[in-house]
Formats: sequence, C-alpha cells, structure tokens
Amino acid sequence: MTNHESSINHYDVIVVGGGQSGVTMSYYLQQAGLSHLVLEKNTLFHGWKNERWDSFTLVTPNWQCDLPGLPYDGNDPKGFMTGKQTVEWLDRFGKSVDAPVKEGVTVQHVFKTQDDIYKVETSQGLFSANQIVVASGGYHLPIIPRMAEKIPKSVHQIHSANYKNSKQLPEGNVLVVGSGQSGAQIAEDLHLDGRKVFLATGNAPRVARFYRGKDVVEWLEDMGYYQMSVKEHSLGENVRQNTNHYVTGRDGGRDIDLRKFATEGMELFGLMTDYNNGKLEFELDLNENLNKADDTYNNINARIDAWIEQQGIQVDEEPSRYSPVWQPEAERGALNLEESGITSIIWCIGFKPGFEWLNAPVFNGQGHPQHDRGITSEPGLYFIGLPWLYTWGSGRFSGVKNDAQYLIEFIADYQKRKNLKNIDQTQKVTESAVVA
Repeated sequence: MTNHESSINHYDVIVVGGGQSGVTMSYYLQQAGLSHLVLEKNTLFHGWKNERWDSFTLVTPNWQCDLPGLPYDGNDPKGFMTGKQTVEWLDRFGKSVDAPVKEGVTVQHVFKTQDDIYKVETSQGLFSANQIVVASGGYHLPIIPRMAEKIPKSVHQIHSANYKNSKQLPEGNVLVVGSGQSGAQIAEDLHLDGRKVFLATGNAPRVARFYRGKDVVEWLEDMGYYQMSVKEHSLGENVRQNTNHYVTGRDGGRDIDLRKFATEGMELFGLMTDYNNGKLEFELDLNENLNKADDTYNNINARIDAWIEQQGIQVDEEPSRYSPVWQPEAERGALNLEESGITSIIWCIGFKPGFEWLNAPVFNGQGHPQHDRGITSEPGLYFIGLPWLYTWGSGRFSGVKNDAQYLIEFIADYQKRKNLKNIDQTQKVTESAVVA
C-alpha cells in the first residue's frame, strides 16, 4: 500500500458495528469533528431488521427510546413499538445522523502496531485508525449445543434469531428450549397460534408488566434503578451475565406466566441436558425454576411497595403477591421424541461473544471484554452497546446515548494528545533537517 493510499484509508476513529450503538457513536464523533468510519458487515440495523420474529415488540416502553437527536416522538409513549415500528424509527435515526458507513464489510483482524496505530484488515481491504470503538454488541454467535447433532435430521432445528412465525415450521409439535425473553415470547407466539408447545425452562427470572397502577418500568425509573451503575449494583460486574426477565409488550403489554400456559396445554420441563436413545433428557428442576422466577416477580413488587410507602405515594391498588395457578404434579426427566410428535426445535439459549478478530489483551476467560465504562486497558480501544456497560440501559435504547457522551470525552482527548505528539515529532524532524 502506498503512502497516498494509506492516508486515504486512515481515520481518527474506526467504529466496528452499524447498530444503534455504532450510529450513536458516529453522531458524537461528528460533533467532535473527528474523522471516522463505521464498518458494518451487513447493513445498518441488520439485527433489528432480520433477527426478530413477526410478532416481536419492545419490552421496554416507548418513552425509554432515547437516541441522540431523535427521542421517541410518536403518540404512544407508554406503549411498546412493534418490530416494524422500531425499524422505521431506527431508519429515521440513521438518516438524521448520516454516518460515514461502509456496509457489507467484514472486519477480519484488528491489531495495534508499534507506532500506536490500529490496523483493520477487512473483506474490502486495509484501513487504519488512531482509535477503535467496538460497537458490535454482545450477542454475536447463536448458541446451539453439540447435543443437537444427535437429534434426528427429520426434526427441523433453528435458533431464535431465525424464527419468524409458526408457518415457517413443519406441521407438528414444537419444542422451545430456553425460557428467557426470546424463549418465553416465542413459546407464547406459537401457543397463541394454536401450536402444541413443549418448553424446556431455565433459570430466567420474570417481572410484572403492570403493578399498582403503573408499568413496573415506570416504578423502577422513579426508584432510580436505571441510573444505578454496575459498580453500585449488588452483583457488581456479575450482573452482566444475568438472564433478562421475561415479560412482553405485545397487545399493549402483559405478564408472561408459564404456569398459566401449562393450564392451557403447554408442557413444561426443566433444563434440557441431552438427547439419547430417542429420548430428550431434562434436569428435574422445573419446580425450582418456576418458583425462583415467581420469587423475583414478587420481590420486585415488594420493593415497589416499600418505595410507595416510603414516599407516601397515594395508590388505589393494594399490595399483592402472585399465587401460582399451576404446580407440576411430578418432574419428568425424559420425553420420547417420536411419541411427543415434536417436529421442530427452537433453540432460545442465547449467544456467545465473537471477538476473535480483535487482537488485544482485554478479554477474560469467557471471551468477554474487560473495561471500565467502555474504556479498556489498551489505549485507544473502547466498547459500547454491551449489556450493563455502565447501567441497565447500556445495551438498550435508553442508555447508549449517555455511554457515547461519556466515551467521546476520552476519545477527543486522546486524539488531541495524538495530534500534539505528531506535531512535536514533525518539528523535531524539521529541526534535524535544518541542522543537517
């Protein structure tokens, strides 16, 4: 590569990832006057446009959608945008920011040279930058366990990222594995569409949609929960590994009660562990999983009760506790696949990080980046858009703006020092040439 070509492909900052975090970062980089490029392997907001099911809605109310220059501006702030409405809002955000983006570019390798320049090898050539912001999120590689390889080929298997609706599945019953937000909502979607569903639960907690006259999210906002930093949380950095509470914004928002589904014909099991000799195998922990989810539900409501009393808030609805509407009569550790009529399995057990392309000593043993509010120990390398990067909202529409505002101060200062260093080096070279 010639020096001319190198200068053309060099930027103050390269942002990897064109989701809401990457575009938000571009918004503030433009304000700071820093040259930058956003690299996106697919298209802007690809995950929102292609990796959500048809009935998807946000589980956070619309008023929490607050991207720079374009907070939610619809007529239903307490409602929940559908997938289509979310994409339309994001497209407007993208047009308003007009980020310098290259789509369809896969970042293959990022490394730092001895002169403190980041080299970025991509499917469309080599780029370089003084600083790198990783905005590709924390959900990269869909998890499908190796035991799936033992299940007969006649059973249709997909990951939640590829689920759209029940009509894409062959006729027959469906096994949904995982009861986090995606698993619970997809199980509900299939159930409402009249499909027979088997659900393998996990340790995901649940939360009420509404309690004592308001959305629980509103109460938690009033209580300061969404302003709590990861350092202030009782779990510390471990909270980043927590499974999200299951609830839904569908049809105006409501609870998801797996016990209620069981009374309507959905069959519940504990954690799925294996497949052998024609049988699906499960832990005998269904009752424990359900009880723990309900305990979380009741505990959150109890905290709201305490807040109401402490603040002297007048509320018409009295405190209440959830009482189970169904109990498993006996734990079942196995299910005959052929006799069950299951023809499809949807794996809803999440994603694992995929930062293999980034050559930097900033990762822990599980492959997760280590950072302090997005700032790593490697000068000039940052992360944004990760779950609990700093607060609960960091990986959502409600907190990414604040995280970007925080990072831009460090990025701009680093660039200023970099420029001063370059000027000093240039002067030294000039002075040497004059002396010579």
